[in-house]
Amino acid sequence: MSLTRPAAPARPEDARASRVKTLACSVTGAAVVALDGTVLTLAQPALQRDLHAGVAQVQWTGTGYLVAVASLLVLAGRLGDRHGHHRVFALGSLGFAAASAGVALAPGIGTVVLLRVLQGACGALLQPATLGMLRTAYPPDRLTGPVALRTGAIGLAAAAGPLLGGALVSAYGWRAVFLLGVPPTLAIGLLALTVREPRRPDRTAPGPSTPPPRARTGGDPLGALLLAGALGLLVHGLVTLPDPGAGGRAAATLAAATAAALLLVRHERRAPHPLLPPALLRSRAVAGGLAALLAASAALSGTLFVTTYFLQEVQRLDPFGAALRVLPLAVTMVLGAVLCPPLQRRLGPRGTALTGGALLTSGVLVLARLDAGSGAAATGLGAALVGAGFVTLMVTATATVVRHAPEEHAGVAGGLQQTAMNTGPVLGVATAALLLALVPGGGFVPAHGAALPALALVAALTLPAALALPPRADAPGEEAPGRRP
Repeated sequence: MSLTRPAAPARPEDARASRVKTLACSVTGAAVVALDGTVLTLAQPALQRDLHAGVAQVQWTGTGYLVAVASLLVLAGRLGDRHGHHRVFALGSLGFAAASAGVALAPGIGTVVLLRVLQGACGALLQPATLGMLRTAYPPDRLTGPVALRTGAIGLAAAAGPLLGGALVSAYGWRAVFLLGVPPTLAIGLLALTVREPRRPDRTAPGPSTPPPRARTGGDPLGALLLAGALGLLVHGLVTLPDPGAGGRAAATLAAATAAALLLVRHERRAPHPLLPPALLRSRAVAGGLAALLAASAALSGTLFVTTYFLQEVQRLDPFGAALRVLPLAVTMVLGAVLCPPLQRRLGPRGTALTGGALLTSGVLVLARLDAGSGAAATGLGAALVGAGFVTLMVTATATVVRHAPEEHAGVAGGLQQTAMNTGPVLGVATAALLLALVPGGGFVPAHGAALPALALVAALTLPAALALPPRADAPGEEAPGRRP
């Protein structure tokens, strides 16, 4: 007779409270990171003047952040799988708040760059956890709604960022932009510490509820180092590739990234406990979702890069006027996030993603026809189509990746999703900048250049990727989420 009493199952009201807290942390954390990325661009000129910095130094305030984030996302996801997503999220949020406050008080550009790298590392901790927490808090068949709410918040933050950032820089200076994220990240970091890890019923045997499974291996430090090196070198190479005279240095960096990636593949095949679980990477749904996210984020960011320069350099609009021209993109992103759950119930993940890919490609093609005489209607139509297509793909692909990842690898899945979403924009902007330089006769006029037609082809790559998604959320032949193979 056992003397050990089984743990009492969680009360329904406690489970609901934990889910509400988890959703608040996930949505707020994702929105703050998105907001930080959009307001920084507007703050950089004022920061450069105030700190008497060079252009290259100021660029590293963005590049250093990107390299740190891209290098650490998957490792951060694995840490969440092993130690609990709420704990890792709290650490990342509180660190992000501290680093943001430090940047706002920094005396020189060197300190700013160093703290931005630290901010990127903390952002890498919290970003995969925003999805890992949802995966462990909600049943797989109820994930689409929370993911859609999180995506809508990202769209709203991205839309508000330029307007809010411009107002803050104009009224209070560039330091106010970094103080903006301190209160919310501090609050959600403390809130996450009050959430107990959810308990799941054991799927393999009847009996009392047990904690959700976690990665039980000792880790893969060499794999983590190789992955961080490969991603960091890739992002750095792509960022420097468009710079005049940096072609040789960028090519050497990209070659080093390729070598690190090949070493990673070789190591992961032989490692007893690989950083990237083979069961996760063999999933057709997960691979298709990641490919769709990479192509969609590359097309979106590259298109916005070209369109912004067109509106300001060719049509001579000020930043606020340019932001208003592309405001339909943010509106359709928010509305699309609301409509995605019922659309997925009707069309399934594959049909919904195909619809999103078609909308995104059509929007980029509309913007590719803009010339100096184009009005607000043409720009607004293209922006609206791009926003609707991107949000549809993002919600559908993200929900698919998270749903079809075993629960014990939810953090790694979230890290891979965030890696695609952070690497795609760098790839898209680098492609656009290169093509703008290679076709100088077109200037920044989309109709006379090659950048947006090429980005339309990138957007079209989401269509074959969407075909890898299951036709229905409960399609037969898919592994049951949460089960080990």
